[in-house]
Amino acid sequence: MWAAICSFIYFKLWGWKLVGDFPKHLRKYILVVAPHTSNWDFPMGLLLRNIRGVDAKFLGKSSLFKPPIGWIFRALGGYPVDRSKSNNYVDAVVDIFNSKSDFIITITPEGTRKRVDEFKSGFYYIALGAKVPLVMVILDFGNKTVTFTEPFYPTGNKEQDFEVILNYFRGVKGRNPDDGIFF
Repeated sequence: MWAAICSFIYFKLWGWKLVGDFPKHLRKYILVVAPHTSNWDFPMGLLLRNIRGVDAKFLGKSSLFKPPIGWIFRALGGYPVDRSKSNNYVDAVVDIFNSKSDFIITITPEGTRKRVDEFKSGFYYIALGAKVPLVMVILDFGNKTVTFTEPFYPTGNKEQDFEVILNYFRGVKGRNPDDGIFF
């Protein structure tokens, strides 16, 4: 019932299309979602995960997890990230992957909704450390399409791998096209 309501909102009311899907054959992976230019990206992701019945978790800035509403973000599957200091969050997320038999995490590689010239690299090092693939998820507001790529296994050659990763997102319009990625 809940999936049907979410599907109605996503596809009928909002008019979005889906290309590809969550890889059902994998038990662990990182969803790399971009461009992240709006707060609307979050409810869109929640709806899509409910439509497809996938228990994808997410990383969010730690201020979202403080009272009085922080419990909501935790209940929705959030893991707080303290961006004010270097606290080895890559190793912490790798440890989560290693402690679970099934784990899917969503990361926005820009690390913010503002304009950026490059992606942060934490998601890449988490994938290498946990030995899990990346699945790029393209939020194309210009075409109202969410596209899932095939799983990509990083090789350890960051320069070469980032060229492949960035190519997926080139020319894609976020909800606020003046923000987002410009590379």
